[in-house]
Amino acid sequence: MFPQNDDLGASLYKTWSDKEKRDEIARLVDGYRNGLPIGILCKMTEAIAGSRKRARKHLQALMTPAERQAAIGKETGGMQMAVKELLQ
Repeated sequence: MFPQNDDLGASLYKTWSDKEKRDEIARLVDGYRNGLPIGILCKMTEAIAGSRKRARKHLQALMTPAERQAAIGKETGGMQMAVKELLQ
């Protein structure tokens, strides 16, 4: 989905419990609500969750449908496609 130039801490996240991962992703969602770019939210969530499928589940649970649609609508081009994969 996003270019993989660093592991973004993925090796550390593998040692975290599901609760720790969920809590960290929830903090990222709060950060998004306070101005964190959606691309960073998506990339970090995928790294923490360990897969796109698990990242999608977390984001769908933590963000309202309206928030997800608004985030998709704000992006354009390739970034919109990437964000759409995780948020729909």
